[in-house]
Amino acid sequence: MVAEVDLHLHTLASDGRLTPSELIGLVAQTGLKVVSISDHDSTEGLLEAYEAAKSHPDLTIIPGIELSTDIPGDEIHMLGYFMNYKDESFQHTLSIFREGRLERGRLMVEKLATLGIHIEWERVKEIAGEGSVGRPHIALAMVEKGYFKEPKGPFAEYLGRNGKAYVERAKMTPAEGVEILTNVGGVAVLAHPASLSELDYKVAELKEAGLQGIEVHYAAYSTATIRYLSEVAKKHDLIPCGGSDYHCLGNSGEALPGTQGPPMQTVFELMKASGSSI
Repeated sequence: MVAEVDLHLHTLASDGRLTPSELIGLVAQTGLKVVSISDHDSTEGLLEAYEAAKSHPDLTIIPGIELSTDIPGDEIHMLGYFMNYKDESFQHTLSIFREGRLERGRLMVEKLATLGIHIEWERVKEIAGEGSVGRPHIALAMVEKGYFKEPKGPFAEYLGRNGKAYVERAKMTPAEGVEILTNVGGVAVLAHPASLSELDYKVAELKEAGLQGIEVHYAAYSTATIRYLSEVAKKHDLIPCGGSDYHCLGNSGEALPGTQGPPMQTVFELMKASGSSI
């Protein structure tokens, strides 16, 4: 059964491969009722998405974003929903994060060259277009050059956190990410948390900082993992969110929009927490 809610979707505004209009056209065919565009460090796709949704009156879009935050030895992604994305200070902060992504990408391409992987930085930027440059764009360039068969291939050895070509960029702490989102009226939600060590401890800390939700119904998770995360959400009184994390990158087995998602009750709880309506 296809979910009615998918709160984790990406477009060309970051590292997805569909324009916002194309993504909305796709999700409108799936039976989804409520979706969120949650691009990395960018809300640039929202206006186009809202315009495209006018042709689909049964579809509602929640403004969203995904921020990268850093802890010693790991990275935590923080989703935000219902934030006032037009806030000038918020947009200025996002522009700084995107500049950091750009410089990190260039340095990773240089590092790959020292490892015998030769791709062009200009080509990476062409693939990204006007979107926020991310590691998947580098991976796509590596696939084009024949180094790997699909975009997920380079991450284990080269582009992942412990990869040979990984380069750090300026990031905030998870608590700072929560603060940035709550300062513009957003609901902060911990993204794809199952891989985090000491999850219960980290969640408790972030709850004190203002965390209000956690991804539970995530497409890559097994039934057992979803059950475990549901218990974590209940224990800490967090809103159980989730979605497909769809990028349209062309990886084998990539979950389509609506493959997994939270119940409609989650949308009502997010609305209540943010004081917003849809």
